Amino acid sequence: MKLSQNFSLDEFLISQTASRKGIDNTPTTEVIENLKQLAINVLQPLRDKLGPVVITSGYRSPKLNKAVGGAATSQHLTGCAADINIPTMGNDELAIYIRDKLDFDQVILEFYQLGKPNSGWVHVSYVTRGNKKECLTAVKQNNKTVYLKGIVK
Repeated sequence: MKLSQNFSLDEFLISQTASRKGIDNTPTTEVIENLKQLAINVLQPLRDKLGPVVITSGYRSPKLNKAVGGAATSQHLTGCAADINIPTMGNDELAIYIRDKLDFDQVILEFYQLGKPNSGWVHVSYVTRGNKKECLTAVKQNNKTVYLKGIVK
């Protein structure tokens, strides 16, 4: 099923963890609609302007989210979020581009290492009403994930 010109539903459902553990990752109709809105409003504009977008994590069923250690309130559970990268662009640049050019609910530069453009990934979410445009950077401090305000390099 196509969600936008260049994105299919299957791209949002692929999970090595789900395959390995036999976890059903079938989305509901509501989740599919949320994924479609994310694809149309964020990912397709990125693709149109910057080239191919790789989705490394899209929808996660509750069981899959638990298996990967996702937060109980993760927007991956509702189909509103995806973790992405663009092979030809540093993840720091990608997060900044999203921050400056697109409508979104949340963008997180996750585990980026200065001087290593392709390190980490970018988490981006979109909701149909009330996007808060929250920008964060996720880092490890004392073996715990800490979220810093803004896109911090």
